[in-house]
Amino acid sequence: MKIQLPDACGSLANYNLIGSPLKPTNLTQNSARVFYAAAHVVPDPLSRDDPTEAASIDWESTLTFRRYLAELGLGIAEAMDTAQRGMGLDWENALRLIRHTREDLPNALVANGCGTDHLNPSETQTLENVQRAYLDQVEAVQKIGGRVILMASRALCRVAKHRDDYISLYRNVLSSCDSPVILHWLGDMFDPQLAGYWGSRQFELALETCLAIISENVSKIDGIKLSLLDSKKEIVMRRRLPETVKMYTGDDFNFPELIAGDEFGFSHALLGIFDPLASVAVHAANKLSAGDNHGFREILDPTVPLARHIFCAPTQHYKTGVVFLAWLNGFQNHFIMVNGAQSSRSLPYFIDCFKLSDQCGLFRDPDLAIDRMRHLLKIYGL
Repeated sequence: MKIQLPDACGSLANYNLIGSPLKPTNLTQNSARVFYAAAHVVPDPLSRDDPTEAASIDWESTLTFRRYLAELGLGIAEAMDTAQRGMGLDWENALRLIRHTREDLPNALVANGCGTDHLNPSETQTLENVQRAYLDQVEAVQKIGGRVILMASRALCRVAKHRDDYISLYRNVLSSCDSPVILHWLGDMFDPQLAGYWGSRQFELALETCLAIISENVSKIDGIKLSLLDSKKEIVMRRRLPETVKMYTGDDFNFPELIAGDEFGFSHALLGIFDPLASVAVHAANKLSAGDNHGFREILDPTVPLARHIFCAPTQHYKTGVVFLAWLNGFQNHFIMVNGAQSSRSLPYFIDCFKLSDQCGLFRDPDLAIDRMRHLLKIYGL
C-alpha cells in the first residue's frame, strides 16, 4: 500500500506503508503496572455553537472510545488535559463527561480530574476562593462515586504567595476526600500558566513542597502524576516517595524506561500518549507482567519517536496529534476538535504523524488511514 505525500520542498513522492498492526488483546489480570490512558473528547461537528464557547460534545462517539479503552483493560483518566480541559472543555461539560463515563462503565478503572477551572478569574482573589472551588468539584465527583485526580490549578498558581499556601490548601482539600487521590504536577511546557507551581520555579524547591504535602497526607494519596518531560527529575522524586504512594509517569518522552524501572523502583502510567497507543501499550504491559522486560521495551521503544513528535513544542497542542490519529484509526468520523484546535498544528506535522504511526504499526485499517490522509491533503490543495 502506498500514498503520495509532499516532501520538505512540497513535491509529491510515493510513501510505502510498512507497519504491521498488532492483534488486539486485553490486559492480563494482576498487571505489573497500573496503566491509565488520558482520553480525548469528540465534539459535535454539526453544532451551531461558536467554537470559542463551551464545547458541544458528541457523547456517543466520546463514550464509544472509552468503551474501547475499558475493553482493553486500561484505566481511564477522565476529563484531564487530553480532553482539552482548560482549552475548550469547561467544568460543566467535564462533569457531564465524568457522569456519563461513570454510568456507562461503572466497573471500569476511572480517575477523574477535579480542579478550579469554573472560577471566574476576576473573582479569584484569595486562597479561600480557590479552596472552595476545589471542594466543589471534589464533592461533585465523589457524589457520583468517582475517583479523584486533584489537578494542578492555574488559580492557585496565581494567588499563592509561598509554599505554605500550597501546603495548607492541599491539607484542607485532601481532608475532604473520601478515598486516596492522585495528585497532579503538570509542567509549564504543558500549561505556561502553571509556571512556579508548588511555590517555586526551581525544581528542587518545588519538589520539597510537594513531598511535604505527600508526607503529611500520605493516607489520602494513592499516587502522583508527574508531567515534566524529564526522566531524571521523575526518578529523583520517585525514590523519595513513601512506600504506599505510586509514581504515575506523565512523561510522554521517556515513558518506556520509566515504566520498566530500575533496581530502586518503577513508575506506573497516566499518559496522554496511551490514547493513540492503547493497543500497543496493552501488549507491552502483558510482556512486563510475564517478566519479559526486553519484550516490553521491544514493543514500546519504537513508539517514542512518534510520542516525542506528537508532544513537540508547543507541547500544549499535543491533543491535536492525538485526535488526528483517532480520526485516521476510525474512532471518529471527522477531524474536528473542541475550540477548533485541529488548526493548532501544521500539515508537515500531520504528515510526520502519519509516517511515524505507520512505522509503529498503529493503523488498525491502513486503507482507511490512507483514504483519510488523502482527504486531508485535498483540504490543503494537494
